[in-house]
Amino acid sequence: MRNTTLCYLERDGRYLMQYRNKKDIDENKGKWIGIGGKFEEGESPEDCLLREVWEETGLRLLSWRFRGLVTFVSEEWGTEYMHLFTADAWEGQLREDCEEGELAWIDKRLLMDIPIWEGDKIFLRLLQEERPFFALKLRYQGDDLVEAVLNGQALP
Repeated sequence: MRNTTLCYLERDGRYLMQYRNKKDIDENKGKWIGIGGKFEEGESPEDCLLREVWEETGLRLLSWRFRGLVTFVSEEWGTEYMHLFTADAWEGQLREDCEEGELAWIDKRLLMDIPIWEGDKIFLRLLQEERPFFALKLRYQGDDLVEAVLNGQALP
């Protein structure tokens, strides 16, 4: 099982996101996602968050919130525990080139119209609704979302 972080840096009604288009083997290839990655040995969720945001964007977070724990289950990619964050303050200069993909500020009103995972639509909606800390389980078969469970209750 993998532990990862994902963060949505928020500014002026937009999220900083990356279009995953640079690696040949990437479970997120062709999709827009937030900023984040895998834990390294001995890291806490916050350690991983700060390191990944710095490595991918060149920004140092000053203010962030731990918003939820998302469990992804996939026959192809295994199980992943993703620690979901948002951030609203940082310092530094945004990198012009990210090894993972293309960085862009995406208007939150357009999120459902760009290529993202079906499960991401659920937790992005929960972030927009300012829901308190949540646990979300998303089960995929291939690229298809086949089950979503929020705080122990199946979603339709």
